[in-house]
Amino acid sequence: MRKNSKEDSKKEGADAGKGKSKYDMMTEGPLTPLIVKLAIPTTITMLVGSLYNLADTYFVSQLGTSASGATGIVFALMTVLQAFGFMFGQGAGSNISRRLGARDAKSASMFASTSFFFALSVGVVIGILGLIFIDPFMRLLGSTETILPYARIYGSFILIAAPAFVASYVLNNILRFEGRAAIAMTGMLTGAILNIGLDPLLIFVLDMGIAGAGISTAVSQYISFFILLSIFLRGKTQSKISVKSISRNKADYYNILATGFPSLLRQGLNSVSSMLLNQQAAVYGDPAVAAMSIVSRCCMMIICVCIGIGQGFQPVSGFNYGAGKYGRVRSAYFKTLSMTLISVGSLSLLALLFSNGLISHFSTDAEVLSVGTFALRMQLIALFFTPVSMCSNMLFQSTGNAKLATVTAALRSGICFIPLILILPMFFAITGVQIAQPIADIMASMLTVPFAVYFLHRLPKDKANAEK
Repeated sequence: MRKNSKEDSKKEGADAGKGKSKYDMMTEGPLTPLIVKLAIPTTITMLVGSLYNLADTYFVSQLGTSASGATGIVFALMTVLQAFGFMFGQGAGSNISRRLGARDAKSASMFASTSFFFALSVGVVIGILGLIFIDPFMRLLGSTETILPYARIYGSFILIAAPAFVASYVLNNILRFEGRAAIAMTGMLTGAILNIGLDPLLIFVLDMGIAGAGISTAVSQYISFFILLSIFLRGKTQSKISVKSISRNKADYYNILATGFPSLLRQGLNSVSSMLLNQQAAVYGDPAVAAMSIVSRCCMMIICVCIGIGQGFQPVSGFNYGAGKYGRVRSAYFKTLSMTLISVGSLSLLALLFSNGLISHFSTDAEVLSVGTFALRMQLIALFFTPVSMCSNMLFQSTGNAKLATVTAALRSGICFIPLILILPMFFAITGVQIAQPIADIMASMLTVPFAVYFLHRLPKDKANAEK
């Protein structure tokens, strides 16, 4: 018994040492290297994730224009799953980083366990209901009758993988908010690389067509899920996942949902905007749907860099806000904003220079090239402004300011975009479809600035200084 007690004490001491080391790094370490260290793996994860979506688009486009259009329809479905995954993941992660900043590991484990099992259950429900009502669901997402046969096949496999989709985002976000972005990267990266490799094998070598793309994505998602889950089960994290740790307090569920709701809103509106974009583009035929789908995927590669750097900032923001080190929160925000403006601006400029040939890599259809090239150029110009809205929203959410986070999350794909995509095509036809998102991006960034100024102005002095 004594031996066990000594071993237990030793283990607790080691865990405490690890926690203290992580705490010191997050609250005392130089900010720029810290943010970069956390941003690199998250950016790589986001880029590879976006790359395998592009890979699906590329390989499926070889099957024809209608099949290519199906990737845009199913992308809207993936956005729905991501919406729930990010809601539970950000809702847990924001709380976890602030609890660990306050040195409360027990509460962190409660939030991790509650969010994980909640998300897994929601993924199962979405998958079952989606499979039962798959045809009306695909039509709701913007499918035409010619695209529907492809969207039905592709979408069914994504729905089978729905539990893994949703739960993986939760596990990934928890790891990020603990400051373990490099570990989080391994699971997502493995699945993404596997998906890219399986696509040509299943689609062309085994002649499975679009079903091969769906199977490839589903298998890779489940493998990512089990890799990420194993990290928690092997005790590599400060917050633990256990059925025993699931909260029975309604207030904790409300806290998770309220904190994560801006992510659900943002991602949910992304899905609604994709649906409306598909529907408005469908008026001009399958080539227009395919073109806008390709443009969305191409621009997502650049947006992923912005999101990745912002996600590297979030645990730093949450830890320091929880520790009462508000000056570091403010400083970290401005450093992150500078990094994203330089990175996104450089990549957008580079893509603009080669915009003529980008769309042709995905389709040789003359109509797709015509619609896609102009839409891509407009979107790339607007991307220069997006870091302001994205970084500010991540600041609000990581510090638990749900109201500000919710309002700013609704701007880009909701408050600004939805009226534009409904009204502009009435006056400018297909050009209205092409310019709706770029205008919405610029408007969202301009409207976010006053909220960011308000928040930063109201940040209190550091706790240590205030006590003196």
